[in-house]
Amino acid sequence: MNKYKDILIDSFTYDLPSEKIAKFPLDKRDESKLLVYKNKTVSQDHFKNIDNYLKENSLLVFNNTKVIQARLIFHKETGARIEIFCLEPLDPSDFSLAFQKTKKCKWKCIVGNLKKWKDKNLSRTFQFNEKEYILTANKIDSNNSSQEIEFSWNNKELTFSDVLEAIGEIPIPPYLNRESEESDKKQYQTIYSKHNGSVAAPTAGLHFTNDVFDKLKKKNIDFAELTLHVGAGTFKPVKSQTIGEHEMHTEHIFINIDTLQQLINNIGKITVVGTTSVRTLESLYWLGVKILEPNNIEPEDLKITQWEVYDLNQNISTLDALKAVHKYMIDKERITLSSTTQIIIVPGYKFRVINYLITNFHQPQSTLLLLISAFVGDDWKKIYDYALNNNFRFLSYGDSCLLIND
Repeated sequence: MNKYKDILIDSFTYDLPSEKIAKFPLDKRDESKLLVYKNKTVSQDHFKNIDNYLKENSLLVFNNTKVIQARLIFHKETGARIEIFCLEPLDPSDFSLAFQKTKKCKWKCIVGNLKKWKDKNLSRTFQFNEKEYILTANKIDSNNSSQEIEFSWNNKELTFSDVLEAIGEIPIPPYLNRESEESDKKQYQTIYSKHNGSVAAPTAGLHFTNDVFDKLKKKNIDFAELTLHVGAGTFKPVKSQTIGEHEMHTEHIFINIDTLQQLINNIGKITVVGTTSVRTLESLYWLGVKILEPNNIEPEDLKITQWEVYDLNQNISTLDALKAVHKYMIDKERITLSSTTQIIIVPGYKFRVINYLITNFHQPQSTLLLLISAFVGDDWKKIYDYALNNNFRFLSYGDSCLLIND
């Protein structure tokens, strides 16, 4: 494992001029550029033509998470602005239950301008269905860089989802260097988003339109959905010299048994949309490996930590691992597998599930760029040089690339 931990992050950087970062998306999603990497060569097209590059009778896997309006702004009587960024629910800890909670709930949060929050409570008024209510934030506890905060509101009919809908703001990426706008509420969501929980969009999916889906259906390409709620850690820069000193964030994943069966039926011809889907599917494989270990694994141990996959049995086939998860779900009478993953994918990692990858262009010295390098090797430099020299737009609202690794 040490050979992976010793990887120098400086080896995965490039010069990204600010003018290359897309501040806003295109008016029509599928008009974005598409870089195609196949047989170690690079070409370009438009995303609306991606059906020309995907195999017939294959499987396309999406992350159907939905970005929540996770930023809540409070102002003290002094005028000081306090920003509370909701990361994940604590009580109740289940995402769906947390959004349906009435009267009060607790969340793990990041607080901007924390030093100005001297008192325990902050309050603000808000309107919902033309009536005025009060939202109160109570600081319960501190844990390193995050805070435990209890929110309460004076209407037993309103859910926390209603509260966020009324006053929350979409947490667009910090590198856009602008305030969120009304248009971001729609543009910073995929058209197939369903399940509330992300604080960042799975941006590779932002390019898809109904027209693109219609073209893919004509090629008899099947669709599967999974859920990984993207955490704020996706924007966390790697500040250490080696990747081994960087702590990956934990994210919640959900996969239903029907999706699992689709994966089993399509091994060898799976295209994933976005690095979030990559991390989910590769984690799913390793969950299967853990289930196959001699020790009887308990549900609370069914999770993936940052480096453990590099120490697990490397010789289990993809089919056997996925079948093990399928059997586990049947034995436990579960329709949906719920887990967490902290997996870090770095150069030298052997991919078990994915064959094609649709993704955007990522920040220098990021864990996502390391994942891309793991998939295409040193050719990531050729890919990014091509994109920079051919006016591709970078990062969340930027253009797309299809990486084919047959």
